[in-house]
Amino acid sequence: MSNGKPAFFITGTDTDCGKTYVCAALIRHLQHKYQRVAGLKPIASGFELVDGRLQNTDVEALRLASNVALAPKLINRYSYQPAIAPHIAARQIGDNICTELIELDVVTALEQVDVLVVEGVGGWLVPLSESGSLSIEVLAQRLKLPVILVVGMKLGCLNHALLAARAIMQSGVSFAGWVANHIDPAFNFLSDNIATLENQMPVPKLFELPYQSNSDKYAEVDACSEHWMALLE
Repeated sequence: MSNGKPAFFITGTDTDCGKTYVCAALIRHLQHKYQRVAGLKPIASGFELVDGRLQNTDVEALRLASNVALAPKLINRYSYQPAIAPHIAARQIGDNICTELIELDVVTALEQVDVLVVEGVGGWLVPLSESGSLSIEVLAQRLKLPVILVVGMKLGCLNHALLAARAIMQSGVSFAGWVANHIDPAFNFLSDNIATLENQMPVPKLFELPYQSNSDKYAEVDACSEHWMALLE
């Protein structure tokens, strides 16, 4: 679906692992190599009234990181005010999440950019329908974009990362690699945990992002693996 252009689907081990933080950093990093880079957050829940309009911090972060002004509905197709699971939020207002519309949005966005970053919601198996027939996994399968897994480095991350990686591998999508996102400044044995994942994950680590205490500052992608550089060729 990428039309020959680099494009990635970003998922995470769980909520609050830092997917948006990584996506925004990745978008800015890619702008050093490509002229037009943008991010989409097709599904988002948790909106607050800011200056008279409803705003989601994740959607806003991707919009600000992008250097292409895509239409708001293209950036975020499904917007749900309560910060709850998207299929429950959709049910409350009689809505249904349609992956076909998201697929069309990705195609349309790819016509306007050189590189596209698409952020999922929650983790890999988050339901998008009451029946469970739709999920983030199904959406990723239909988009056919290489998947990057964000691992929030904290206590319990080894189990979360390895379970998510196993599920992604079993889904048949292209699993490009994982990112170590430092979210807990008090996490003991950080380097040991990263080393364990580097040894046991079925795909390579692409890069790491440092802990950032100031949410107003931008994260910088620094040392990238050769595997990551190869993905952009």
